[in-house]
Amino acid sequence: MEEPQEISSTDDSCVDDIVIEKYLVESKEPASHVQLACGVQHCAFPLDGNQLCIWNTEDPSHQRLILRGHQQPITAVVFGNTANPLLICSASQDCVIMWKLDECREKVLEGLTPRGTVMRTLLGKVLCLRFCPDDRVVAACAGNKILVLDVESLSTSAELEGHRGPVTAAEFCAWRARVLVSVSEDRSFKVWDHRLGSLIYSSSVLTASPLLSLFIDEDSRQLVTGSADGQLWIFSLGESHHYRCVTHVDLKKKTESFSTRRVESQLCSLPEESQLPSTDGLERGGEIEVELPVLSLAPCALSLVPSSERGFVSSENASCLWIGSSAGLFILNLANFELEAVLRYKDFRNLSIQVAGSCAVMGKTGNHMAFCLLTSLFGSQVAVLEIRLACLVRSLPRPNVGKDLSVLPRSGVLPTSPLYFALVEEKSTKPASQKQSAVRSVVKDQPLVFHSRVRSSGYTSAPHVTMFLPKTNIKNNGKRSSKCKNNYKCKEYPSESPLPTRLSKQLAVASDPTAVCCLQFSDDGRRLACGLANHLSLVFDADLSGKPAVFSGPRLRLAPGSAVGSLARNRETL
Repeated sequence: MEEPQEISSTDDSCVDDIVIEKYLVESKEPASHVQLACGVQHCAFPLDGNQLCIWNTEDPSHQRLILRGHQQPITAVVFGNTANPLLICSASQDCVIMWKLDECREKVLEGLTPRGTVMRTLLGKVLCLRFCPDDRVVAACAGNKILVLDVESLSTSAELEGHRGPVTAAEFCAWRARVLVSVSEDRSFKVWDHRLGSLIYSSSVLTASPLLSLFIDEDSRQLVTGSADGQLWIFSLGESHHYRCVTHVDLKKKTESFSTRRVESQLCSLPEESQLPSTDGLERGGEIEVELPVLSLAPCALSLVPSSERGFVSSENASCLWIGSSAGLFILNLANFELEAVLRYKDFRNLSIQVAGSCAVMGKTGNHMAFCLLTSLFGSQVAVLEIRLACLVRSLPRPNVGKDLSVLPRSGVLPTSPLYFALVEEKSTKPASQKQSAVRSVVKDQPLVFHSRVRSSGYTSAPHVTMFLPKTNIKNNGKRSSKCKNNYKCKEYPSESPLPTRLSKQLAVASDPTAVCCLQFSDDGRRLACGLANHLSLVFDADLSGKPAVFSGPRLRLAPGSAVGSLARNRETL
């Protein structure tokens, strides 16, 4: 094993200081496709196969802590969620060991060998470890099942079986303590009640490639999972949403869209063009086909960066997500599902690892920084990167300052427009009475009033006298005689009276059971036409007296609702 190297930038350029390689170590055994741990103050990764190396991110001068206890290569490492005591759990094919970090440091200072607590042995290859929010249990994903191990009793509280492929990631739900979510190479996710050991929900197959990573956002209550072919799936974990799919994101297409916007816009002017990250691949549209497997997902504290330094970044208070891939890091806005920033390893010449095999990001840090732990895909190098978010977003393209766009309107502002208020305030030369009339014309909010009685426009309202159109080809200038008006003038029905329920008259329209298709009054109100299903039309007098006239032909048509209400009112007044 070679001595670790600390690499830092000596140039003052902000672009050169976006990513700094703080720590680099050469291991005897490769550590690709291994779950790495990146916490608030420490980074943990396998070293030389079966050794656990812990590096302090706050004080790099501290000596590295090496923990020994595994016989087989370590496949998964995870930190606990509580700061005191800070727990760390590691797994290999021979055993799962839990370590108390403070006690291990004290043992090393005393010259003793630190020892961990063996929680379980011979589980097989463990791909993922995850502590619950209170660190009382830890989930170990071994093969096709998930074992929930109790930290205090060192017993197995539940075994969750149901996946058809190796389980690659698991997460506990922060606001539902009993819920555990898992993803697998069978390309589906499952929701469990780990206390009862029962299955709550099982999704269908999402994609053609295995699911590799999982993240649960507490703010938006959404589940995000990533696959080996660069696909992201977002699901809602709301109680009444039934795990519905919110959206699907293609990371490769989003990257191409982001690169196009970056090339078309004007980049920030920097002192030395040679210090800029390489954009040749972006301008050519990416000639080399590169897959973007989603290796890890972590929260990103992009909202802590001052808004004056964000440029095009639009996330004022929106939740953002770090996406770790083999080719670089991406920041995804969970509000609009657009990329806010792209960081490619190959664009920075000072990085030793250009293609990552494993990745872990610690996003919620102070001082606008984040740490990324990488292992090489083809080699045995392990590197810790320091990412300065302020410099990253400052290097993004900004809108052109000083070039205003003026548009002349074709017409004035409407009185109902929200801009009308500003227009009234600016025109101070208007008389006071004219200003008040303009303000009155704007629709204002009115208080909501509940009435004990509601007057309907249909059944309870009085019928209009002019409910039928008059004839235009009659004499006396279209005026009806007083006799006609008096004979067929409908009696007003009191609006306060209840709806008519008494049957005034009933008439059979056919000897055999026949459906009545339509009813229609004549324009003068003297006749009532009835269309039957047997293609016969009957014309009655308005009072339904006498024998009707019978016509044979197509059924009559009437306007929807025009005759039904009239007939009901007519029955009551007869």
